[in-house]
Amino acid sequence: MTRFYCGMVGLLLGLGLIASPVIQAQDHVSLNLAEIHVKGYPTEQADEEFARLVGKYTDGALKVTVFSDGQIASDEKAAIEQVQSGALAFTRVSTGSLGPFSARLTVFGLPYLFDSKEHMWSFLNSPYGQKMLGDLASSRIVGLCWYDGGARSFYARVPLRTLDDLKGLRIRTQANPMIMDTVRALGADPVPVGIGQVIGMLESGAIDGAENNPPSLLSLQHYRFARHYMLNNHMRLPEILIMSKVVWDRLTPAHQAAVRKAAADSVAFQRARWDAYEIEALNAVKADGVSVVEVKDYRPFRYAVRGLLAEAATQFPDTLKAISAARNLRWVVEPGQINVP
Repeated sequence: MTRFYCGMVGLLLGLGLIASPVIQAQDHVSLNLAEIHVKGYPTEQADEEFARLVGKYTDGALKVTVFSDGQIASDEKAAIEQVQSGALAFTRVSTGSLGPFSARLTVFGLPYLFDSKEHMWSFLNSPYGQKMLGDLASSRIVGLCWYDGGARSFYARVPLRTLDDLKGLRIRTQANPMIMDTVRALGADPVPVGIGQVIGMLESGAIDGAENNPPSLLSLQHYRFARHYMLNNHMRLPEILIMSKVVWDRLTPAHQAAVRKAAADSVAFQRARWDAYEIEALNAVKADGVSVVEVKDYRPFRYAVRGLLAEAATQFPDTLKAISAARNLRWVVEPGQINVP
């Protein structure tokens, strides 16, 4: 089999256009990775690093090509569906987009679930957090690794300083029931639309604002129309790199191991890029004149969402117990009542 023919087979396989037996070690296969963010965004840089490592660890047998800025799929839901069908090999998405595909992952939509970035990573790196990567298997998706998605806060066309300023605002959210319930509990009206629609809706006044992290506020250019940013840090939604189970099953065990190693080895790279860009993004929007208000007291926000956390205690008891354990930087807790964060 020639290199050209194998490459074409690999391309078609990555696009899900043909059925194929297991890809042999000597084959040269092209696989695509979809990313909605622009080139240079921290997760896009991590995608590129992952692609580089896959090539390195497979001696060039697997070639991953990253398509950024929504070239393949304009929103994360569409990318996930293509991964499910095998039409796409990889994508990087927010866990907020994965609720319809794994009920347990909706727990990340709870407000003030994690005390800090360190608390979140203590949980994600725990055995329980790593086990959650496998929750997508029933949806024909392979969870490869977690990435950082920062803390999400509200931004709007009108001034935001306190919880009361959210009352009645139309806020864009992901189509995730838990996130939508959080926005309602905080007094605003959730408007679940794709990320590509936000600028037009902000410009026209169809929505008053949205909620996201500083890198997204900058790179998606929402700051051009939403000039008020309130850092209330109501949610930390991890990102996740996923692969099509259809494509995964066609890889040799050695290539599967190489893909997993490449994903794991890309995490430190992504976290470093994220931390640096978070500071850069916040400084950039401030320099452009965006009003940035840092909330000092989260108690009014936490009180407003207390009902959601109480309900979640019965819906996600084991997960919340593991998250509580991770708060103390250990993975085993004493038996007893669940400590809802």
